[in-house]
This record gives sequence, structure tokens and C-alpha cells, in this order.
Amino acid sequence: MASQNGAILALDSVSVSFGGLLAVSDFDFTLGKGELVGLIGPNGAGKTTVFNIITGQYEPVRGKVFFRGQDITGWRPDRVTCAGIARTFQNMRLFEGLTVLDNVLVSRHSKLRSSMFAAALNLPGYVREERVAKTKAMELLDRVGLMDLAHTEAGSLPYGQQRRVEIARALAADPEVLLLDEPAAGMNPEETARLMEFICGVRDEFGLTILLIEHDMKLVMGICERIRVIDYGISIAEGTPEEIQGNPKVISAYLGEEACEYA
Repeated sequence: MASQNGAILALDSVSVSFGGLLAVSDFDFTLGKGELVGLIGPNGAGKTTVFNIITGQYEPVRGKVFFRGQDITGWRPDRVTCAGIARTFQNMRLFEGLTVLDNVLVSRHSKLRSSMFAAALNLPGYVREERVAKTKAMELLDRVGLMDLAHTEAGSLPYGQQRRVEIARALAADPEVLLLDEPAAGMNPEETARLMEFICGVRDEFGLTILLIEHDMKLVMGICERIRVIDYGISIAEGTPEEIQGNPKVISAYLGEEACEYA
């Protein structure tokens, strides 16, 4: 059982199965406020499944998910987002034909209180909310260094910048916890180095707690304070980057000779 003491997010013995096969088995995990933690493991180990459990995409067959001490197991994804947990995806889901600003506004609209009826009729209350949402979206883009690209089509940006836009869109939901699913996928070393600075800057600027999945070990070892390793849906190790690099189980299951590069 995961101890919730001081944890903003806790998974208590969660399990998920597909077709009778356990994809995640009795997974315990806690995330402390302000932490930047990595979740690593081989392809198919169950990492994204853990994210899907947290965000309500999957409901566990057993176990519980707690956020700020409240049981959120089985909540709809939109309710989880409104509660304060936002995520990005391994395969980006930007609206490529929309501007950077409009992509962020899509997320901000989840915070609007006006009804669809009010929006359709452009009623004063909706107009005021829309104006505030746009102002906050522009402030957000300024804080993450994307202000100059606000009116640029997202699909026309370099890949690394698109990843930043996706993170900015997640931030527009005003989360306390940010889940990043392979944010460096497809990036070259220079883009990854800039992304590392960006993630750390965002964590500090917005006071976030971050859990990230990543295969780029230089990024994981470079910015994560703690790392959890999962294989075949089972947790096999947890520790600091230094501890994980020297763990025989992790080296055997995942890192292999790469471990020597970070020692």
C-alpha cells in the first residue's frame, strides 16, 4: 500500500488488465508536491497505461488513485483535468491548422463557466469570459517564451517548438500536476537540451509537480530527482539517478550498456 503522507498524487495497488492479461499489476506510487520524477522502462512496460489510469482513460480493476487525498478513481478525464492534473501525449495532438494562441485557448475554454447557448448567442457574460481567457493565454505564452509565435500556425513550427506548444496547452488548464509522455520523442540532441531547460523552468515558474515518461536517458538522468522503473507492468526499482544507474535489475531489464554512459 502506498503511503499518502505528503503526497499530492498516490496510486494504491492499482491493476489494469486487457483481455485477461495484466498490463499493470499492484502498482504503488506516490508523488510529492514539487517533485520532478521519471517513469522509465522498456516499450510495452505499462508506463503510458499508468498515465491513463491517473487521468481517467482507464479504470483499474483494483486499487485506487488519490489526488490531494481525494479518491479520483474512475473519474472522467475532463473532471481529472479540472481537478488539477494535465498531460501531454506521446503522439502530439495539436490542432495544426490553428494558431499557437488558439491551441492554448482550446484548453483555457475548459475553465469557462458560460454555457454553449451563451457562446452561440455571444452573450455579454461569454464575451467577458472569452476576453479574460485570451488575456490569460497570452500571458501564459509570454511566460513560456512563445509570445512571438502566438499567431503562427502550430503545424508550421519546428518539431521542438510544437512540443513546447503542447506543454503550454497543458499548462493552460492551470494544473498542479503535469504528466509528460515522452516529450523528447523525435528530437535531436540540441532540441532535447533546450527541452530539459524548458521543463525545469516551467516547473519552477508555475510551481508544478511533474511526472514524465521518457526513453532519452540523458534527459531523465539530467533533470529527474527520483526515478521509478517498471517492467511488464510491475515496479522493479526506484531511486535517485545514481542509484538507478547502478541497479543490476534495471541494467538487465532496460539500461544495459547505456548505464555506463551516465555513471
